[in-house]
Amino acid sequence: MQCATVDPVAILIDEPRWWWRGRKWCHLVSDSSYEELHEFADRLGIPRRVFQGDHYDIPEEHRDEVVAAGAREVESRELVRRLRAAGLRLSPAQRRARSG
Repeated sequence: MQCATVDPVAILIDEPRWWWRGRKWCHLVSDSSYEELHEFADRLGIPRRVFQGDHYDIPEEHRDEVVAAGAREVESRELVRRLRAAGLRLSPAQRRARSG
């Protein structure tokens, strides 16, 4: 008998919907750990300087590459829900303190 399994740990990327400096951006997170997220970003050559405390900002034009490398596409609400459920979501003030 085969059991259906749900991947409980994933690198997630949401849709490009945030405009900044003339570009649309996505968020890249792990629903498991920051270490997992950093390892994934390192494999893709994403610089640590774009880490925003609990996520990486990814420009729209690089999203397909990140998805091809294994990130799961989810809606923004799902991304935030999973980040909160994992205890990894930071407040804006906490993100500024961590990324600065």
